[in-house]
Amino acid sequence: MTAVVAAPAAAAVKAPGRRSVVRRLARDPAALLASVFLAAVVLAALLAPWIAPYDPFYTDPSKGMRPPFEDAAYFFGTDAQGRDILSRLLYGTRLTLLMGLVALTMGGILGTAVGIVAAFYRRVDGLLMRVMDVLLSFPAILFGLAIAAITGPGLSPIIIALAIATVPLLARISRSSALVIMQQDYIDAARAVGLVDGAIIWRYLLPNCLSSIFVFSTLRFGQIILIGAALSFLGLGAQPPTAELGTMAANGRDFLFFAPHIATIPSLTIFAIVLAFNVLGDALRDILDPRLRY
Repeated sequence: MTAVVAAPAAAAVKAPGRRSVVRRLARDPAALLASVFLAAVVLAALLAPWIAPYDPFYTDPSKGMRPPFEDAAYFFGTDAQGRDILSRLLYGTRLTLLMGLVALTMGGILGTAVGIVAAFYRRVDGLLMRVMDVLLSFPAILFGLAIAAITGPGLSPIIIALAIATVPLLARISRSSALVIMQQDYIDAARAVGLVDGAIIWRYLLPNCLSSIFVFSTLRFGQIILIGAALSFLGLGAQPPTAELGTMAANGRDFLFFAPHIATIPSLTIFAIVLAFNVLGDALRDILDPRLRY
């Protein structure tokens, strides 16, 4: 009877294989460009200690506020303290991506667990979803302000705030996907052969929800970066002289009229990264969502 469970489960998985996803992404010029750009950004961030031309914390006031593209030694120019903007951009992107990844991982794991438990155990569904509704009513910036008021500014409060704000979103996505999966015949077959709840969730429910969770996580990653940069811009995130994109943009706001590159270069980097994640997320949704494939 085990084969009776495995066969419908395999047939119910409608998501395309990895090679099919790659092929379809390659046929979409916008998604391909976004993927290449994000791969280059991640690679540059990982290699920042080896490819950055200067120490991101080294100051030389005599070279302050040099414009970009004027001197080959300082391709993106320098800030008010004479620090190389390209070096700080590489390190700042590294820290911003790490912040987003940690917040998304923490919030994603907890939110997915809550959503699947709510769908599988309907007696706690109402309670869990009302708690998620309460969390959803508070914006991430408000969480950041509250946590920073208690612990003080820094990266840790921002990560916690972004993770908390992500939990109800992932809980709703995973719950809606799990409710559809729960109606499939192979779930009833798995129960009929005596599989325990944990085995059903781990072997059949969670794997079939992963495509929806992954697509939303891709879109959410860009939102987390944007919100995290906004909180850092307000002074709640990484503190000077730490190189972080939101903090770098905030440091340049006093020089917008005579050295606009100090603020605009990190701001444009944030814009490009968020846009690329949104484009990639939309493309993955079109590929992985069975209702949109034809």
